[in-house]
Amino acid sequence: MPSYSIGQAAQLLGVSSETVRRWADGGRLRVDRDGAGNRVIDGVSLAAFAKERGSGVYAVADDEVSTSVRNSFVGIVTSVRVDDVAALVEIQSGPHRLVSLVTRESVEELDLAVGVTVTARVKSTNVHVDLP
Repeated sequence: MPSYSIGQAAQLLGVSSETVRRWADGGRLRVDRDGAGNRVIDGVSLAAFAKERGSGVYAVADDEVSTSVRNSFVGIVTSVRVDDVAALVEIQSGPHRLVSLVTRESVEELDLAVGVTVTARVKSTNVHVDLP
């Protein structure tokens, strides 16, 4: 089972190392010591914590919309580039940047602009998983 340093956990969670230390010191995140005495977090505990945290931080209420899409990200629009037919919309959801190509008509109907809070819903038959 992999284990992660405070800094690695912070990077994966999109927070500062100090925040991870506070969570550990407060008992929210289980931390052990490695052979050298450094604090480490086991991968299973970190995954559970990330899942729990994600369900409250960037979550979309289950009863908000009836949909078959399970991958939803609440975020803020950071860029909208519109041409004659299409538009490129960039969204920042926590540490995640999502880019969507939509029609100009959709941008106008939804009144999308920089600073607007939106929900990006992703349904894909192709999801690639890479190891670092």
